Amino acid sequence: MRVVLGVGGGIAAYKAASLLRLFTESGHDVTVIPTDAATRFVGTATWEALSGHPVSNSVWDDVDKVNHVRLGHEADLIVVAPATADVLARAAAGLANDLLTGTLLMARGPVVMAPAMHTEMWQHAATRANVATLRSRGVTVLDPATGRLTGADSGPGRLPEPADIFAAALAVVHAAVEPPVVGPPSARGSLQGRRVTISAGGTREALDPVRFLGNRSSGKQGMALAEAALAQGALVTLVLAHAEVPPPAGCEVVRVESALQLRDAVLEALPATDVLVMAAAVADFRPAEVAAAKMKKTDDGTDPVITLVRNPDVLREAVLARDADARRQVIVGFAAETGDAAADPLAHARTKLARKGCDVLVLNVVGSDRVFGQDSTEVTLLDADGSESDPVRGSKRVVADAVLAHAARLLSR
Repeated sequence: MRVVLGVGGGIAAYKAASLLRLFTESGHDVTVIPTDAATRFVGTATWEALSGHPVSNSVWDDVDKVNHVRLGHEADLIVVAPATADVLARAAAGLANDLLTGTLLMARGPVVMAPAMHTEMWQHAATRANVATLRSRGVTVLDPATGRLTGADSGPGRLPEPADIFAAALAVVHAAVEPPVVGPPSARGSLQGRRVTISAGGTREALDPVRFLGNRSSGKQGMALAEAALAQGALVTLVLAHAEVPPPAGCEVVRVESALQLRDAVLEALPATDVLVMAAAVADFRPAEVAAAKMKKTDDGTDPVITLVRNPDVLREAVLARDADARRQVIVGFAAETGDAAADPLAHARTKLARKGCDVLVLNVVGSDRVFGQDSTEVTLLDADGSESDPVRGSKRVVADAVLAHAARLLSR
Protein backbone atom coordinates (compact mmCIF):
# COMPACT_ATOMS: atom_id res chain seq x y z
CA MET A 1 0.00 0.00 0.00
CA ARG A 2 1.27 3.46 -0.86
CA VAL A 3 1.03 5.72 2.16
CA VAL A 4 1.66 9.44 2.56
CA LEU A 5 2.55 10.39 6.13
CA GLY A 6 2.06 14.09 6.80
CA VAL A 7 3.75 15.47 9.90
CA GLY A 8 2.59 18.71 11.50
CA GLY A 9 4.76 21.09 13.48
CA GLY A 10 4.27 20.01 17.09
CA ILE A 11 6.39 18.39 19.77
CA ALA A 12 4.52 15.13 19.11
CA ALA A 13 6.24 14.94 15.71
CA TYR A 14 8.84 12.65 17.27
CA LYS A 15 6.13 10.01 17.79
CA ALA A 16 5.44 10.00 14.06
CA ALA A 17 8.81 8.28 13.59
CA SER A 18 7.42 5.25 15.44
CA LEU A 19 4.27 5.39 13.31
CA LEU A 20 6.41 5.46 10.17
CA ARG A 21 8.28 2.39 11.39
CA LEU A 22 5.00 0.53 11.95
CA PHE A 23 3.97 1.18 8.35
CA THR A 24 7.32 0.31 6.77
CA GLU A 25 7.82 -2.84 8.85
CA SER A 26 4.37 -3.98 7.68
CA GLY A 27 5.55 -3.76 4.09
CA HIS A 28 3.94 -0.44 3.11
CA ASP A 29 5.67 2.13 0.91
CA VAL A 30 5.66 5.45 2.78
CA THR A 31 6.41 8.97 1.59
CA VAL A 32 6.80 11.48 4.41
CA ILE A 33 5.74 15.11 3.97
CA PRO A 34 6.64 17.22 7.00
CA THR A 35 5.61 20.85 7.27
CA ASP A 36 8.33 23.47 7.62
CA ALA A 37 7.53 23.72 11.31
CA ALA A 38 7.76 19.94 11.72
CA THR A 39 11.38 19.93 10.50
CA ARG A 40 12.27 22.13 13.48
CA PHE A 41 11.32 19.18 15.71
CA VAL A 42 12.50 16.23 13.56
CA GLY A 43 14.91 16.72 10.66
CA THR A 44 14.40 15.40 7.16
CA ALA A 45 17.34 13.01 7.57
CA THR A 46 15.33 11.01 10.10
CA TRP A 47 12.36 10.68 7.75
CA GLU A 48 14.57 9.72 4.81
CA ALA A 49 16.43 7.08 6.81
CA LEU A 50 13.24 5.47 8.11
CA SER A 51 11.20 5.68 4.89
CA GLY A 52 13.92 5.00 2.33
CA HIS A 53 12.68 7.94 0.21
CA PRO A 54 13.83 11.53 -0.30
CA VAL A 55 11.82 13.95 1.82
CA SER A 56 10.67 17.43 0.88
CA ASN A 57 8.08 19.89 2.09
CA SER A 58 8.30 22.20 -0.89
CA VAL A 59 6.24 22.25 -4.08
CA TRP A 60 9.36 23.58 -5.84
CA ASP A 61 11.39 20.39 -5.49
CA ASP A 62 11.19 17.87 -8.37
CA VAL A 63 8.83 20.15 -10.27
CA ASP A 64 8.96 17.83 -13.29
CA LYS A 65 7.22 15.13 -11.22
CA VAL A 66 4.41 17.52 -10.20
CA ASN A 67 4.50 16.08 -6.69
CA HIS A 68 1.68 18.20 -5.27
CA VAL A 69 -0.63 16.42 -7.74
CA ARG A 70 1.03 13.03 -8.09
CA LEU A 71 1.41 12.14 -4.42
CA GLY A 72 -2.26 12.66 -3.58
CA HIS A 73 -3.42 10.80 -6.68
CA GLU A 74 -1.19 7.79 -6.09
CA ALA A 75 -1.67 7.42 -2.34
CA ASP A 76 -3.84 4.57 -1.11
CA LEU A 77 -3.89 6.26 2.31
CA ILE A 78 -2.89 9.63 3.75
CA VAL A 79 -2.22 9.92 7.47
CA VAL A 80 -1.41 13.22 9.18
CA ALA A 81 0.15 12.82 12.63
CA PRO A 82 0.39 15.06 14.46
CA ALA A 83 -2.38 17.12 12.89
CA THR A 84 -1.88 20.47 14.58
CA ALA A 85 -4.58 23.12 14.92
CA ASP A 86 -2.88 24.95 12.03
CA VAL A 87 -2.90 21.91 9.72
CA LEU A 88 -6.56 21.19 10.55
CA ALA A 89 -7.49 24.81 9.82
CA ARG A 90 -5.65 24.92 6.51
CA ALA A 91 -7.07 21.57 5.42
CA ALA A 92 -10.62 22.64 6.31
CA ALA A 93 -10.18 25.90 4.40
CA GLY A 94 -8.90 24.06 1.33
CA LEU A 95 -5.58 25.88 1.30
CA ALA A 96 -2.69 24.53 -0.75
CA ASN A 97 0.21 26.65 0.44
CA ASP A 98 2.68 23.80 0.94
CA LEU A 99 3.24 20.27 -0.31
CA LEU A 100 1.19 18.64 2.47
CA THR A 101 -1.98 20.69 2.02
CA GLY A 102 -1.69 20.45 -1.75
CA THR A 103 -1.46 16.67 -1.45
CA LEU A 104 -4.53 16.62 0.82
CA LEU A 105 -6.52 18.51 -1.82
CA MET A 106 -5.56 15.92 -4.42
CA ALA A 107 -6.32 12.90 -2.21
CA ARG A 108 -8.45 10.20 -3.80
CA GLY A 109 -8.08 7.60 -1.04
CA PRO A 110 -8.88 7.63 2.68
CA VAL A 111 -7.47 10.43 4.84
CA VAL A 112 -6.86 9.97 8.57
CA MET A 113 -5.82 12.87 10.80
CA ALA A 114 -4.56 12.42 14.37
CA PRO A 115 -4.80 15.75 16.21
CA ALA A 116 -2.30 16.88 18.84
CA MET A 117 -2.34 20.26 20.54
CA HIS A 118 -2.95 21.91 23.87
CA THR A 119 -6.38 21.36 25.40
CA GLU A 120 -7.49 24.95 24.91
CA MET A 121 -6.66 24.74 21.21
CA TRP A 122 -8.52 21.45 20.79
CA GLN A 123 -11.59 22.77 22.60
CA HIS A 124 -11.61 26.13 20.81
CA ALA A 125 -14.72 26.74 18.73
CA ALA A 126 -12.64 27.32 15.59
CA THR A 127 -10.89 23.96 15.90
CA ARG A 128 -14.14 22.13 16.65
CA ALA A 129 -15.72 23.71 13.56
CA ASN A 130 -12.74 22.73 11.41
CA VAL A 131 -12.91 19.15 12.67
CA ALA A 132 -16.64 19.00 11.96
CA THR A 133 -16.04 20.33 8.45
CA LEU A 134 -13.36 17.75 7.70
CA ARG A 135 -15.46 14.90 9.07
CA SER A 136 -18.43 16.02 6.97
CA ARG A 137 -16.19 15.66 3.90
CA GLY A 138 -15.29 12.09 4.77
CA VAL A 139 -11.96 12.71 6.52
CA THR A 140 -11.42 10.51 9.57
CA VAL A 141 -10.34 12.83 12.39
CA LEU A 142 -9.42 10.82 15.46
CA ASP A 143 -10.10 12.12 18.93
CA PRO A 144 -6.88 13.05 20.74
CA ALA A 145 -5.84 11.12 23.82
CA THR A 146 -6.07 12.61 27.30
CA GLY A 147 -2.90 12.90 29.36
CA ARG A 148 0.27 14.86 30.03
CA LEU A 149 0.95 17.55 27.43
CA THR A 150 4.11 19.50 26.64
CA GLY A 151 4.31 21.40 29.92
CA ALA A 152 2.98 20.61 33.34
CA ASP A 153 -0.64 20.64 32.19
CA SER A 154 -2.75 17.63 31.29
CA GLY A 155 -5.98 17.12 29.37
CA PRO A 156 -7.36 16.13 25.98
CA GLY A 157 -4.98 17.01 23.16
CA ARG A 158 -2.27 14.38 23.46
CA LEU A 159 -1.39 12.50 20.27
CA PRO A 160 -2.82 8.96 20.33
CA GLU A 161 -0.19 6.26 20.60
CA PRO A 162 1.38 5.34 17.23
CA ALA A 163 0.02 1.78 17.47
CA ASP A 164 -3.50 3.15 17.93
CA ILE A 165 -3.15 5.49 14.94
CA PHE A 166 -1.76 2.63 12.86
CA ALA A 167 -4.67 0.35 13.79
CA ALA A 168 -7.25 3.07 13.13
CA ALA A 169 -5.74 3.88 9.74
CA LEU A 170 -5.79 0.24 8.64
CA ALA A 171 -9.39 -0.04 9.86
CA VAL A 172 -10.35 2.95 7.68
CA VAL A 173 -8.69 1.37 4.64
CA HIS A 174 -10.37 -1.96 5.41
CA ALA A 175 -13.77 -0.27 5.62
CA ALA A 176 -13.18 1.45 2.29
CA VAL A 177 -12.39 -1.79 0.45
CA GLU A 178 -14.66 -4.24 2.32
CA PRO A 179 -16.83 -5.98 -0.29
CA PRO A 180 -20.52 -5.16 -0.02
CA VAL A 181 -22.95 -7.67 1.41
CA VAL A 182 -24.70 -9.39 -1.48
CA GLY A 183 -28.30 -10.50 -1.64
CA PRO A 184 -31.74 -8.96 -1.93
CA PRO A 185 -32.47 -5.79 0.10
CA SER A 186 -34.52 -7.77 2.60
CA ALA A 187 -31.46 -9.91 3.33
CA ARG A 188 -29.02 -7.03 3.55
CA GLY A 189 -30.94 -5.11 6.19
CA SER A 190 -30.76 -1.34 6.52
CA LEU A 191 -30.38 0.86 9.57
CA GLN A 192 -30.84 4.13 7.71
CA GLY A 193 -32.01 6.72 10.23
CA ARG A 194 -32.21 4.17 13.05
CA ARG A 195 -30.58 4.79 16.40
CA VAL A 196 -28.04 2.17 17.40
CA THR A 197 -26.38 2.07 20.82
CA ILE A 198 -23.25 -0.06 21.15
CA SER A 199 -21.28 -0.78 24.31
CA ALA A 200 -17.61 -1.58 23.72
CA GLY A 201 -14.32 -2.14 25.48
CA GLY A 202 -13.54 -3.57 28.88
CA THR A 203 -14.67 -2.08 32.18
CA ARG A 204 -12.20 -1.36 34.97
CA GLU A 205 -13.20 -1.74 38.62
CA ALA A 206 -11.11 0.37 40.98
CA LEU A 207 -9.23 -1.23 43.88
CA ASP A 208 -7.53 1.99 44.95
CA PRO A 209 -6.50 5.24 43.16
CA VAL A 210 -3.85 3.30 41.21
CA ARG A 211 -5.02 -0.27 40.70
CA PHE A 212 -8.07 -1.84 39.12
CA LEU A 213 -9.58 -5.16 38.12
CA GLY A 214 -9.86 -5.43 34.34
CA ASN A 215 -10.02 -7.86 31.46
CA ARG A 216 -8.36 -8.58 28.11
CA SER A 217 -10.93 -6.89 25.86
CA SER A 218 -9.35 -4.75 23.12
CA GLY A 219 -12.58 -3.05 22.03
CA LYS A 220 -11.91 -3.94 18.38
CA GLN A 221 -15.21 -5.76 17.88
CA GLY A 222 -17.18 -2.87 19.33
CA MET A 223 -15.39 -0.40 17.04
CA ALA A 224 -16.10 -2.62 14.04
CA LEU A 225 -19.79 -2.68 15.04
CA ALA A 226 -19.85 1.11 15.25
CA GLU A 227 -18.21 1.40 11.81
CA ALA A 228 -20.68 -1.08 10.32
CA ALA A 229 -23.68 0.71 11.85
CA LEU A 230 -22.47 4.05 10.50
CA ALA A 231 -22.00 2.47 7.08
CA GLN A 232 -25.64 1.31 7.17
CA GLY A 233 -26.79 4.88 7.86
CA ALA A 234 -27.47 4.54 11.58
CA LEU A 235 -27.14 7.23 14.21
CA VAL A 236 -24.64 5.63 16.56
CA THR A 237 -24.03 6.12 20.26
CA LEU A 238 -20.90 4.32 21.47
CA VAL A 239 -20.73 3.67 25.21
CA LEU A 240 -16.99 3.16 25.44
CA ALA A 241 -15.00 1.61 28.27
CA HIS A 242 -11.26 0.97 28.01
CA ALA A 243 -10.20 0.10 24.45
CA GLU A 244 -6.94 -0.29 22.57
CA VAL A 245 -8.23 1.36 19.40
CA PRO A 246 -9.91 4.75 18.92
CA PRO A 247 -13.60 5.09 18.07
CA PRO A 248 -14.63 5.75 14.47
CA ALA A 249 -15.48 9.28 13.45
CA GLY A 250 -19.16 10.07 13.17
CA CYS A 251 -20.55 8.46 16.31
CA GLU A 252 -21.45 9.99 19.65
CA VAL A 253 -19.00 8.67 22.24
CA VAL A 254 -19.93 8.32 25.91
CA ARG A 255 -16.81 7.47 27.92
CA VAL A 256 -17.19 5.19 30.95
CA GLU A 257 -14.83 3.24 33.16
CA SER A 258 -16.74 0.97 35.53
CA ALA A 259 -19.67 -1.40 35.09
CA LEU A 260 -21.90 0.94 37.10
CA GLN A 261 -21.04 3.86 34.83
CA LEU A 262 -21.69 1.72 31.75
CA ARG A 263 -25.05 0.62 33.16
CA ASP A 264 -26.15 4.22 33.71
CA ALA A 265 -25.07 5.27 30.21
CA VAL A 266 -26.79 2.34 28.49
CA LEU A 267 -30.09 2.78 30.35
CA GLU A 268 -30.04 6.52 29.68
CA ALA A 269 -29.62 5.92 25.93
CA LEU A 270 -32.10 3.03 25.77
CA PRO A 271 -35.42 4.92 25.36
CA ALA A 272 -34.28 6.49 22.07
CA THR A 273 -32.54 3.32 20.82
CA ASP A 274 -33.79 1.02 18.05
CA VAL A 275 -30.97 -1.52 18.31
CA LEU A 276 -28.85 -2.09 21.40
CA VAL A 277 -25.67 -4.14 20.97
CA MET A 278 -23.94 -5.06 24.23
CA ALA A 279 -20.44 -5.88 23.00
CA ALA A 280 -18.56 -4.53 26.02
CA ALA A 281 -16.72 -6.90 28.34
CA VAL A 282 -18.48 -5.90 31.55
CA ALA A 283 -16.93 -7.06 34.84
CA ASP A 284 -19.17 -9.47 36.75
CA PHE A 285 -17.73 -8.35 40.08
CA ARG A 286 -16.23 -5.24 41.68
CA PRO A 287 -14.42 -4.63 44.98
CA ALA A 288 -16.85 -4.04 47.83
CA GLU A 289 -14.69 -1.15 48.99
CA VAL A 290 -12.30 1.13 47.12
CA ALA A 291 -9.27 2.16 49.16
CA ALA A 292 -8.87 5.92 49.47
CA ALA A 293 -5.07 5.62 49.20
CA LYS A 294 -2.75 3.23 47.42
CA MET A 295 -2.60 -0.12 49.19
CA LYS A 296 0.91 -0.88 50.40
CA LYS A 297 2.78 -3.96 51.51
CA THR A 298 2.90 -4.35 55.27
CA ASP A 299 5.98 -5.19 57.32
CA ASP A 300 4.27 -8.19 58.94
CA GLY A 301 3.86 -9.85 55.54
CA THR A 302 0.06 -10.21 55.68
CA ASP A 303 -1.80 -10.27 52.39
CA PRO A 304 -4.73 -7.95 51.72
CA VAL A 305 -8.20 -9.49 51.58
CA ILE A 306 -10.35 -8.11 48.78
CA THR A 307 -14.08 -8.78 49.00
CA LEU A 308 -15.92 -8.75 45.68
CA VAL A 309 -19.60 -7.94 45.15
CA ARG A 310 -21.72 -8.68 42.10
CA ASN A 311 -22.15 -5.99 39.46
CA PRO A 312 -25.60 -5.38 37.98
CA ASP A 313 -26.57 -7.42 34.91
CA VAL A 314 -26.75 -4.56 32.41
CA LEU A 315 -28.03 -6.68 29.52
CA ARG A 316 -30.81 -8.20 31.61
CA GLU A 317 -31.81 -4.79 33.00
CA ALA A 318 -32.03 -3.39 29.48
CA VAL A 319 -34.28 -6.28 28.40
CA LEU A 320 -36.55 -5.79 31.42
CA ALA A 321 -36.78 -2.04 30.80
CA ARG A 322 -37.68 -2.64 27.15
CA ASP A 323 -40.31 -5.25 27.96
CA ALA A 324 -41.87 -3.12 30.69
CA ASP A 325 -42.50 -0.32 28.21
CA ALA A 326 -43.41 -2.68 25.32
CA ARG A 327 -40.87 -1.02 23.05
CA ARG A 328 -40.06 -2.35 19.59
CA GLN A 329 -36.33 -2.66 20.10
CA VAL A 330 -33.82 -5.31 19.15
CA ILE A 331 -31.32 -6.17 21.86
CA VAL A 332 -28.16 -8.09 21.01
CA GLY A 333 -25.91 -9.63 23.65
CA PHE A 334 -22.44 -11.12 23.41
CA ALA A 335 -21.24 -14.25 25.17
CA ALA A 336 -17.49 -14.79 25.48
CA GLU A 337 -17.32 -18.41 26.60
CA THR A 338 -14.48 -20.80 27.37
CA GLY A 339 -16.37 -23.96 28.25
CA ASP A 340 -15.63 -26.07 31.34
CA ALA A 341 -16.24 -29.50 32.84
CA ALA A 342 -19.97 -28.80 33.12
CA ALA A 343 -20.73 -27.81 29.51
CA ASP A 344 -19.28 -26.68 26.21
CA PRO A 345 -19.36 -23.03 25.08
CA LEU A 346 -22.53 -23.47 23.00
CA ALA A 347 -24.47 -24.95 25.93
CA HIS A 348 -23.32 -22.15 28.20
CA ALA A 349 -24.40 -19.61 25.57
CA ARG A 350 -27.88 -21.12 25.25
CA THR A 351 -28.30 -20.98 29.02
CA LYS A 352 -27.18 -17.37 29.01
CA LEU A 353 -29.57 -16.48 26.19
CA ALA A 354 -32.51 -17.92 28.16
CA ARG A 355 -31.44 -16.10 31.29
CA LYS A 356 -30.85 -12.73 29.65
CA GLY A 357 -33.95 -12.71 27.44
CA CYS A 358 -32.32 -10.78 24.60
CA ASP A 359 -33.26 -11.27 20.94
CA VAL A 360 -29.85 -12.43 19.72
CA LEU A 361 -26.78 -13.73 21.50
CA VAL A 362 -23.44 -13.63 19.69
CA LEU A 363 -21.26 -16.50 20.88
CA ASN A 364 -17.51 -16.43 20.55
CA VAL A 365 -15.15 -18.89 22.15
CA VAL A 366 -12.35 -17.04 23.90
CA GLY A 367 -9.07 -17.61 25.65
CA SER A 368 -5.72 -15.94 26.11
CA ASP A 369 -4.82 -16.82 22.49
CA ARG A 370 -8.25 -16.54 20.90
CA VAL A 371 -10.39 -13.52 19.92
CA PHE A 372 -9.14 -10.95 22.44
CA GLY A 373 -6.96 -8.44 20.63
CA GLN A 374 -6.95 -10.33 17.33
CA ASP A 375 -8.19 -8.92 14.04
CA SER A 376 -10.21 -11.96 12.99
CA THR A 377 -12.77 -14.03 14.84
CA GLU A 378 -15.53 -16.61 14.53
CA VAL A 379 -19.01 -16.30 16.01
CA THR A 380 -22.36 -18.05 16.03
CA LEU A 381 -25.63 -16.09 16.26
CA LEU A 382 -28.22 -17.64 18.55
CA ASP A 383 -31.82 -16.42 18.30
CA ALA A 384 -34.39 -16.36 21.08
CA ASP A 385 -36.56 -18.75 19.03
CA GLY A 386 -33.87 -21.43 19.35
CA SER A 387 -32.39 -21.12 15.86
CA GLU A 388 -28.70 -20.56 15.25
CA SER A 389 -26.63 -19.35 12.33
CA ASP A 390 -23.80 -21.09 10.61
CA PRO A 391 -20.46 -19.90 12.00
CA VAL A 392 -19.48 -16.46 10.73
CA ARG A 393 -15.73 -16.29 10.15
CA GLY A 394 -13.52 -13.41 9.10
CA SER A 395 -12.45 -9.97 10.18
CA LYS A 396 -14.27 -8.30 13.04
CA ARG A 397 -15.84 -5.97 10.48
CA VAL A 398 -17.24 -8.99 8.60
CA VAL A 399 -18.71 -10.25 11.88
CA ALA A 400 -20.07 -6.78 12.67
CA ASP A 401 -21.82 -6.57 9.29
CA ALA A 402 -23.41 -9.97 9.86
CA VAL A 403 -24.60 -9.07 13.38
CA LEU A 404 -26.13 -5.77 12.33
CA ALA A 405 -27.72 -7.20 9.18
CA HIS A 406 -29.39 -9.83 11.38
CA ALA A 407 -30.54 -7.17 13.87
CA ALA A 408 -31.95 -5.07 11.02
CA ARG A 409 -33.97 -8.03 9.73
CA LEU A 410 -35.43 -8.60 13.20
CA LEU A 411 -36.23 -4.90 13.51
CA SER A 412 -38.06 -4.89 10.19
CA ARG A 413 -40.39 -7.61 11.48
